[in-house]
Amino acid sequence: MRRAGFPLCGLVSALRVLLLALSLGAGGVQAQTADPSGGIVVTPPTAGTGTETGPGTETTPAPTGPVKGQTPPKPAGKGGKSISILPPENSGPDYAAWEKLATRAETATEDRTTSNNGLNLLRTQLVDWRSALLVAQNTNSARIATLRTQITALGALPADGVAEAPEIAERRKKLTDQLVRLQAPAIAADEAYRRADGLIGEIDRVLRERQADELLRLWPAPINPANWPVALGGLSKTALNLWLELQKAWTNPSAQVALKDNLPLVLALLVFAVALIWRGRRWIDKLAQRLQEKASARGRRVWALLASLGQIVVPTAGVVALSQALLRSGMLGQTWTGIAQTLPLIGGVIFVAIWLGGRVFPHGPGVQGPLNLSPESRAEGRFHTFLLGVLLGLNLLRQEAIDPQVAGEAGTALLVFPLLVVAGLLLVRMGLLLRRHVAADTAPGEVPSYRNRLIGLLWRGAVVIGVVGPLLAAVGYIAAAAAMVLPAAVSLGLLGLLFILQQLVGDVYGLLIRSEEQAQQGLVPVLVGFALSLCTLPLFALIWGARPADITELWSRFREGFQMGETKVSPTDFLYFLVLFGIGYTLTRLFQGALKSTILPKTSLDQGGQNAIVAGVGYTGIFLAALLSINAVGIDLSGLAIVAGALSLGIGFGLQNIVSNFVSGIILLIERPVSEGDWIEVGNVSGTVRAISVRSTRIQTFDRSDVIVPNADLVTQRVTNWTRFNLTGRLIVPVTVVHGSDTRKVETILRQIAEAQPLAILNPPPVVALMGFSMDGITFEMRLILRDVNFSMNVRSEINHAVVQRFAEAGIELAHTLRPVAPRRPARRRPA
Repeated sequence: MRRAGFPLCGLVSALRVLLLALSLGAGGVQAQTADPSGGIVVTPPTAGTGTETGPGTETTPAPTGPVKGQTPPKPAGKGGKSISILPPENSGPDYAAWEKLATRAETATEDRTTSNNGLNLLRTQLVDWRSALLVAQNTNSARIATLRTQITALGALPADGVAEAPEIAERRKKLTDQLVRLQAPAIAADEAYRRADGLIGEIDRVLRERQADELLRLWPAPINPANWPVALGGLSKTALNLWLELQKAWTNPSAQVALKDNLPLVLALLVFAVALIWRGRRWIDKLAQRLQEKASARGRRVWALLASLGQIVVPTAGVVALSQALLRSGMLGQTWTGIAQTLPLIGGVIFVAIWLGGRVFPHGPGVQGPLNLSPESRAEGRFHTFLLGVLLGLNLLRQEAIDPQVAGEAGTALLVFPLLVVAGLLLVRMGLLLRRHVAADTAPGEVPSYRNRLIGLLWRGAVVIGVVGPLLAAVGYIAAAAAMVLPAAVSLGLLGLLFILQQLVGDVYGLLIRSEEQAQQGLVPVLVGFALSLCTLPLFALIWGARPADITELWSRFREGFQMGETKVSPTDFLYFLVLFGIGYTLTRLFQGALKSTILPKTSLDQGGQNAIVAGVGYTGIFLAALLSINAVGIDLSGLAIVAGALSLGIGFGLQNIVSNFVSGIILLIERPVSEGDWIEVGNVSGTVRAISVRSTRIQTFDRSDVIVPNADLVTQRVTNWTRFNLTGRLIVPVTVVHGSDTRKVETILRQIAEAQPLAILNPPPVVALMGFSMDGITFEMRLILRDVNFSMNVRSEINHAVVQRFAEAGIELAHTLRPVAPRRPARRRPA
């Protein structure tokens, strides 16, 4: 009897029950038995089971391609004799054994009668060999690198017709012979590795083609009445076999004796199971309520979620106790024993569905879950989720209880079809619930958010699959319908779990930072939620029919790395590069901090020079850290010449401004015509320099606004630096008086006002000049030099105040412009 299995390595045990439920939608068409809706990836059998037939299905386990110095396993060969995987000198992989395995794999892929399990077994052996051959490619790598360095040190080969010194030629020949001899094992390993990789690809292609053929296979249509007698006959035969098996077990005297001996234990387990299944959820609800009452406001949702996990664990433990009670009774046959062993999985699927429904569609008037739905819609969602869990559990029970070979294709199709129809209807209802969320969560006339757009695509897909899947099953495409409907249902459950985990991350983050508002807008929960979404991609792939071997193959490719020139860069090398670069970057920043705070302030350099040195040290340190890290990883930098050529071409077409600003920034940092704190005027921008970077300069104007000026403008345009070498500067204040004023008296008053300013320099003294006459009046200018030109605005204001006061006391009138107003013409009256 085929058992349901779904191997998923590396997942936490707390999610094992849910992931087993997820397996119901993945890869069932690979099974050898005629089960269209198993949704199970059959685990490749271990070596030595002896259950395979056909080419490539021998029971010899895979040689793992041991490397020199390792103790290899000795698998049993034909006839029970041990096969040594290493030659006597233990110098590398046993290529004779590899040749036999490769030949057997090539024959098996060409033979259409080879079973899927046999191909999976061969693939496992080839993967082990490929890993060993990858390691063997690095044989003598250190010595080979040394020999190449020695040969390079001898110089280039002489040109044709030019003789080389005999001792140099002899030494070159000896080193070349050693290099060829040491490269031979690596070359052989590389050739074998490529052959193994090609065979693995061929096996994957064959398995994918078989999977596609099984999906497109036409089964007996379950809606055709002509198929019903055959289907009912197969199902009746299956039911009769189950009854006879149970009757035989109950009439077995040894089984009756075992039941009497284990009766107290069986009764205790049954009582324990009934108590946990019947009352366990209520106990957990009371415990969760107590924890929420004792927790803070921010921690209530976290404790509620963690306590709710008991709603899965406790009832499932009751089902496990029930399963053990049935097994301990000894009154079960082979099929019934399999059913009893599957009960914990069935119960776990149902209880996980109930838990997911309660978390995604919480009950209560004031409780809001991940979806914006009314209490009535949430109650409907909980009911539909429960029904989907029951359907998945019934499908598991069907797989274990009914042998497809006995029931036949017609019986299996007739039994699967109602499950697919009900599951499709539930998918349509769940899609409509998601549609209600999108409508309620989006205001009229508002563009839906990115999350709601994804949910919109999700509900449309659920409705389409819920309608198309049962229609395909009705006409006989049972496998294709099962590969659509069941994975869609399990995918909805996984998405619900993802929503719950993302909400939990936000709640935990808010509990840690003690701010719920910042937790909702924080970057950390978003990044963690994105990482969780990426981690679920392999699960979705497995649900929708990908084999575990496909996932492991992608991971193997990732671990092997990629080729960069003549160097292969692996993830380990990348991590090594990041660690070295991080160390170099940290040391550079520490040295910059020491320069800026300890060393440079004690020198006579101004602030601009200090900033230039600190910036230069930073760029130099980062460049050296990157260079040393790349060199340590082993990447050949000679290929950077091509990159440099392409970069030069890009600079010539599109990066002139960036490079120009970069070079200008370096000029500014070295020559320092402008420093931080200078008052400069460039173009129509006037203000104080606040920061000079490599690409641009930040100028703060006198109205406290920041202007970013490209460095190229400071180098190519005319720049006025008012405070570069000293702070003195000239201030000009114009004053206009009316015609008829005493010009000498005005001049005397203005000179006294100018000389009375504290910041005015008296040598040379301020100048008051009569500049001319205009229609408005007589114009004077006060010209004075200030000690600190940064206070020119304050001095101008004080001078204007003094002018108004002194002129009023002296009876001098300031001129002002009178703008004549044109007289209006009276409006004309229209004749009546």
